[in-house]
Amino acid sequence: MKIISYNVNGIRAAMKKDFVGWLKTENPDILCLQELKALPDQVDTSEFEALGYHLYWEPAQKKGYSGVAIFSKIEPLHVEHGCGNPLYDTEGRVIRADYENFSVMSVYMPSGTSGDIRQDFKYEWLDFFFEYANELRKTIPNLIISGDYNIAHKAIDIHNPVSNKNSSGFLPEEREWLTKYTEAGFIDSFRIFNQNPHEYSWWSYRANSRANNKGWRIDYHMATAEMQDRLVSASILNDAIHSDHCPILLEIR
Repeated sequence: MKIISYNVNGIRAAMKKDFVGWLKTENPDILCLQELKALPDQVDTSEFEALGYHLYWEPAQKKGYSGVAIFSKIEPLHVEHGCGNPLYDTEGRVIRADYENFSVMSVYMPSGTSGDIRQDFKYEWLDFFFEYANELRKTIPNLIISGDYNIAHKAIDIHNPVSNKNSSGFLPEEREWLTKYTEAGFIDSFRIFNQNPHEYSWWSYRANSRANNKGWRIDYHMATAEMQDRLVSASILNDAIHSDHCPILLEIR
């Protein structure tokens, strides 16, 4: 089974770059999307339905902002919209699909790059989400939390760790949170299969960063430890260019 996560940075813009054609070729069973920046009625969803997908959308209240979705060829037993916290649910950050013997969540974690207010908001979110995810595991042990975490975990995950040591997304407190998260039993599936440097999922639009591969790995398929034996492969699909991010792939049994 193929699960792809992709921050499309505006699904309407991505569709103008043949996102639907790419999706048809890649053909994942489950597609987790972040930063759609659109309501379902602003998109020709029939193009996705024609490919056999059931569409589950969790938009932000603010138009043109945030939003997550899960497109699934398998009809879930249940879809959970949001995380039960209005502070975050109004921003369209969490959606989860429950299947017979596992669940998949699409999550878009906040960025703190716009200043101290949003950085503080991000820290509050991280505290909340850590407890939320660990509580959820008690009833859903087989869980994959996929999406844009907006944190590069280790020096290997960023092109210039020294110059970015004070940058939001690579701050010590953020990296420590991700260490705590993985130590609590959430597996960075990509690093199970690939220990190579220079593997990134996001590049700034500035200074020709993508062409020079000056990027950050901030998108993850995090699987609970209970799922480890079912992980088959994980990779970064950096040939797909519809966004400043690229898709990430996880295959499971």
